[in-house]
Amino acid sequence: MTRVILVDDQTLVRQGIRTLLEIGGITVVAEAGDGAQALTILEEASGPEAPDVVLLDLRMPRYDGLWLLRKLQDAGREVPVLVLTTFDDDALVLEALRAGARGYMLKDVTVEQLAEAVRALADGGTLIAPSITDRLLRAIKAAPEPAGSQGVVVDQLTERELEVLRLMAEGYSNRQIAQLIHLAEGTVKNHISSILTKMGARDRTNAVLRAIREGLLG
Repeated sequence: MTRVILVDDQTLVRQGIRTLLEIGGITVVAEAGDGAQALTILEEASGPEAPDVVLLDLRMPRYDGLWLLRKLQDAGREVPVLVLTTFDDDALVLEALRAGARGYMLKDVTVEQLAEAVRALADGGTLIAPSITDRLLRAIKAAPEPAGSQGVVVDQLTERELEVLRLMAEGYSNRQIAQLIHLAEGTVKNHISSILTKMGARDRTNAVLRAIREGLLG
C-alpha cells in the first residue's frame, strides 16, 4: 500500500486531497500545515512508518514547499516529492524541480491522475514530461543554469542511454523501463547511473531538466 504525507497550509484543501487519494487507494499517513511540520514528521518517520511520497504545496506561510525541498536536499533525503500547484509561477515550479521535486501536477487533476502520479513516484518514476507546458519548457530553456552546471555533449551518451533518458523524462520507473526495452532492472539502474555521471546531474529530475535544456529529448 502506498503511503503519503500531505503538506498544505489549507485544512479544507488537505481534506479534499485526502478524500481523492483514499478513493484512489492511497493511504495518507500524516498531514502538515507547512514545511517545518513536514520536516519534523519526516525526521521521526522510519521503517514501515516512512512515507513513499510527499505531496507538497509550494505556497505556504513561513516555511513553504521550496524551503522543505531544500532542507531535504541538504540532508540527502531522497523521499519522492510531488508538487501540487495552481501553476501561477513558472519560475517557482522550475526552482522546485531543481531543488529535488520529482514532478508536479495541477490541483484540478482527477482521482485517477493523482493516484497514478503518486504510484509512479513511489515506484521510482518522475512526472515532468506528461504535464509540462510550453510556458515551463520556455522557462527551463531560458533560465540560467545554476552555478557549477555542466553542458552536455550528445556524443557522451550512448544510444541506449538516450533511450533510457527519454523514458525517464516520460515518467517511467526503472522497472517499467526495463520491461519496455527488455533489459534487467539492474542494467537499467547502471545506465541511469552512467547518465547522471556524464550529465553531471545529481538525480533523475535534474538530468531530465538538463536534457530538456540541451534538446536531447527530441
